[in-house]
Order: sequence, then structure tokens, then C-alpha cells
Amino acid sequence: MSAGTLHDLARAVGLSATWLNYRGQRQTVSDDALRALLAVMGRPAATRSELAASLEQVTAERRTRPPLITAMRNEPVQLRGKGGLAQLHLEDGRRRDLVPRQHGKGMVSFRAPRTIGYHRLEFDGEATTLAVTPRRALRVADLAADRRAWGVAVQLYSLNQGGDFGDFGDLARFASALAARGADAVAVSPTHALFTGDLDRYAPYGPSTRLFLNPLYTALPHETAATAGALIDWRAGGEAKMARLRQAYAAFLASGEDRAAFEAFVRDGGQPLLGHARFEVLYARFYRQGLWNWRDWPDGYADADSAAVQALSPTDPAVEFQLFLQWRVAKSAEAAQAAARGAGMGIGLISDLAVGMDGAGSHAWSLPREVLHGISIGAPPDLLAEHGQSWGLTTFSPAALRARGFAPFLATLRAALAHAGGVRIDHAMGLQRLWISPDGAHASEGAYLDYPLDDLLRLIALESHRHRAVVIGEDLGTVPPGFRERSVGAGVAGMRVLWFEQTRRGGFSAPTRWGRQAAAMTTTHDLPTVAGWWRGRDIDLRAAIDGGPEPAPAREERASDRKQLWRAMIKSGAAKGEPPAIDETDPVVDAAVAHVASADCDLALIAIEDVLGLCEQPNLPGTTNQHPNWRRRLPAGDGLDHPRALGRLNLLAETRGKKP
Repeated sequence: MSAGTLHDLARAVGLSATWLNYRGQRQTVSDDALRALLAVMGRPAATRSELAASLEQVTAERRTRPPLITAMRNEPVQLRGKGGLAQLHLEDGRRRDLVPRQHGKGMVSFRAPRTIGYHRLEFDGEATTLAVTPRRALRVADLAADRRAWGVAVQLYSLNQGGDFGDFGDLARFASALAARGADAVAVSPTHALFTGDLDRYAPYGPSTRLFLNPLYTALPHETAATAGALIDWRAGGEAKMARLRQAYAAFLASGEDRAAFEAFVRDGGQPLLGHARFEVLYARFYRQGLWNWRDWPDGYADADSAAVQALSPTDPAVEFQLFLQWRVAKSAEAAQAAARGAGMGIGLISDLAVGMDGAGSHAWSLPREVLHGISIGAPPDLLAEHGQSWGLTTFSPAALRARGFAPFLATLRAALAHAGGVRIDHAMGLQRLWISPDGAHASEGAYLDYPLDDLLRLIALESHRHRAVVIGEDLGTVPPGFRERSVGAGVAGMRVLWFEQTRRGGFSAPTRWGRQAAAMTTTHDLPTVAGWWRGRDIDLRAAIDGGPEPAPAREERASDRKQLWRAMIKSGAAKGEPPAIDETDPVVDAAVAHVASADCDLALIAIEDVLGLCEQPNLPGTTNQHPNWRRRLPAGDGLDHPRALGRLNLLAETRGKKP
């Protein structure tokens, strides 16, 4: 078998046989690694006959017309066909006759209508959905009345208004308080469904499914005053919340109130919602038996279509309870967004869409044909992880996206936008390519898998308009050439994080050079807060965890960076005088907030930890129990009434041009 033939198959399914590392050096994926990845993708190539059969299968699939094609409004559309009359049925009921023109061998073309939407194209005896999209997604200015908007980024669970952890009720109050200070948005950590059967799994970026919500975030009246403890006990708090939700379910059954609304919600959720409810019931049952992965479930329960699973009806008490949980948490999310907008926010909530889902979770079990099995997405070897990273998550199969008319992607995007005025797409480069490696293999034995970026960006733009929502793409790290230009061109705002906005000559760049179509930010959940960075808290944490020698070079570099940052903040007008001492962080936080607020970006998002001047960050990547990731609680009452916090909020409102 020649390497070229193997590479032909890899190329046909979107696997890249070569890639550039962080130094710009070209790397080659081994033939063994390609074969392993092709095998888990259902394209075996271990023998000549397997390779030939896989190539033939892929070629045949590509010859078929996909069930959905995308096109920008009033732009040419090309598709396979022989010519003749075509009919286009618009969403609004109108019908247009088209005469596609020949455009090369076996191809025809016509001009897309000006009307955006999902239209039905009938041609050559086949029906195809034609998704006609605007040129770009809505921008912040489209929702925020042309002002330079600002907002606060917060981990939802960290809100401290009386519960064991924050919920959508707390978020509604938090957003309303910020709106009163002039904010237009609150960016929230992921609220995807996790595993109610295992309350120790609370990392928000490892969801069971992204189609549904975490019921622990259901708004319920708090029974206690704001908690003083710094860390959340997820198991104890989760058990207490679930007990109260069971009480709410019992009261719902007893009263009979809102039954019609609940049943309508279940009908609208269809099989995906029922499948998730069934998974939650079965997961709790088998987890108690030590079977945490659905692939190990006995008696046919590993197959969501089996008779044993289908016997779990929507009226089964355990299943109905899970349906009730989703109904209640969806109502809570809807109320939080309504409160934010009602209080005057132009955008309201900005949800967070995780890059993938747990392969042992609800989506992979209930909708197995949509996802890749036997792989983990991650990152190739780089300066920070010499062996690469494996995140333990799976994602959509590109072949399944095409075959299913992008329905899996659209359902996920719509779920993220259902109760929000915007969405942040985690690791947005995954719209173009993802690093995947086989389960059990080192991440270094992986390869990049391509995704249909143009189609996905067009669909994002269309859904942005339909939901009246903005889209932010997390474009940090290794970014493919041209990605930022293409995503920004489609209206997806980038992220400009203070720590990364540096010049090639060294030093920090002026915020006026960060670009308009982006969100200016002090930090993210994975990076040090301003106070923590100034103190070198992140360096201390890494040194304590690694247990190596004193990190003198890192401390020396940080000392130099502190001087450079202060110099940049003086130039922007955010600071003056000599740099404060290493333990004098409040003036630095004030200056950093002013510095970021002065950016020309459409939106400024300040982490709540920086509004409050806190030192600790929510998550330390690469750690598990060595650091209290996703457990930190804000000060009682969320700290917004502290004079320093009020000063920073007022500064944001004044600098960004909207005063309370």
C-alpha cells in the first residue's frame, strides 16, 4: 500500500496528514496513526481491499446531493444536477421558478434569493434545503444601540446570594443589578447538562450533552443567607438541591397546575429530550453498580433504540421527573434572560457553548450516529504540553453533519441561543478543524480533522439573525491561517485578552489597536486574574503543584512584564506614576479595567474576579484535585456593593459611553 493512497483516503475524509507545530515546522502524521483514526471513523484501511472499499464509499457519498446546502443571499449557488426547471419554496410560502445554468461537468448554478431562511429546493426529482444566509451575524452595535457596550463575565455557580451555589434566579438578580449600573451583557459559564447521577462531575466544559441544561441551576428560593465559605461542596450542595427539586416535583403532581405547559414542553422536545431523560434515569441506576460508561450497560441498555430502553415511557415516574427538571430549568433560564433585557441590557445573557461533549454521556448514547466514537479531541504537542492534550471529549462527525443536513450542529447552536442574547463559542477554531486522537493513545498520535467552516459560519450568521443574538468566538491559542479573517468577516467577534495583546517587539499593545469586532477582556476563567497576575499567584501555584526548583526565570519575566504593562497603561491614560508594589494590587486592577475599557472593541467584558479585585482564578488548566477548579464562591452578596467594585463599574459605564 502506498502512503499516497492512504493519504488520498485521509484527505477525502478531512484528515490532514501534515500539520505545522507552534514553531512553524511541518510535522507528518504516521501511517499507523492515520489508519487508527480512519478505523474509528468507520473508514478502515488496514488492507488494500479495506482501503479501496473505504475510498469507494467516500466517493459515492460525495456524489450524492446533501440534504442541506448553504448560500449567501443574492450570491451564486452551485450544486450537482443536469439542468432543467427548478422550484424554490420559500419559508414564507412563496414559490419561485428557477432555470439553473450548466456550470461545468455535472454541475449547475443559479442565484440565491434575497430572502434569508431555510427554503425548499426541488430539482432533478430531489428536494434539498437551501439555507440562504446574511453576509454576517449581528454585531454588538446592532443590539446595543450603536454604543460601545460593556458587561461582566461570571461563573454562574459562583454567585453567592444564599444557595449552595448560584442558579438562574441569582443570575437574574445579578444581571439586573449590573444593568442598573449601565451594563449591556453578562457572559456566563456553560450551563450544559452534566450527570445528575454523579454530582462529583461538575466541570462545566465536560457536558453530558449540550442540548439541555443543568437542572442544578433551576431557580428556587434560597433557605439560608449568603454562604461565607470560599469553596463549593458540589456533592452536598447538589444532593440538597436535588431533594428540593423532588419536593417541587411532588408539589407539581399534587397541584396539577401548569400541566398543559409541561406537556407542551415535552412534545416540543421530542425524541432528543426523551432520550436525555431516559439516559439520566439509566445512568443513575448503573452508576450505583459501578458502570459509569453506557457502553458497559447490560441487557441491551447500551442501545438507546433497544426494546428495554423503549419500555421506559415518558410517564414512568423516574423519566417524568427528569423531563420535569428540564422544563423547570428552561423556565428559569428564560426568566433570567427576560430579567436582564427587562432591566435595560441590550444583549443580556451571553451563553457559553463548550467545544465537545463527554463520549460516555447522554448525547453519544441517545444520538450515536451524530458523533465520533473512540476518539478524544484536544491539542497537538506545543510549548505548554510537549505530548499534546487529550480533553476526554468527543464531537460531531463531519460526515454525519453533511448527511443530516447540519441538524446536529443547528440543534446545539439553537439550544445555546434559546435563552440568551449571545453565545461564546469555546475553541472556535473547531469550526474549521479539531485535533483528534484515538482513545487510549497519546495525543501526539493524533491529526487535524477538517470541518466545513464556510457552511458553519453561514449557519451561525443565519441563526444569529433569527435569534437576535451576537456571536463571540474564542480564538486563542493555535489559530489556523486565515481563520480570524474568515470568522470576523462572517460577523463572529474575536477575543482580545489583555495578557495576549502584546507587540512583536515586546510590551503590551495599545487597546486602540485591538480591532473593533472583538470582545476586549482582562482575563478568562483559565488565566490569572489581574491581581493574581500582578502578584505572580499563577507562578506560585504552578511551582507548588510541579514541585520543581524555584521558578526564578518565570518570576524575572513577570517582573519585566509588570513594568511593560504599567508603561502601556500609562500610555493609554489608565495609569500614572510609578508601578505599585507587588502586593499593592487595587491600583493595578483599577488601571487594567480602565485600560481594557478604552479599547475600540464593540464589547468590553470584565471578569467578575477583576471587578472585585480577587486574586484566585476559577480554573487552573492541567490540574484536577491539585487546585479547586470550578468551586470558588464569590463574596457574600456577590460583592457588587463594595466601594472598589462600584468604582470600577462606574468607570466602565463612563468610559464605554453609557452612564447609569
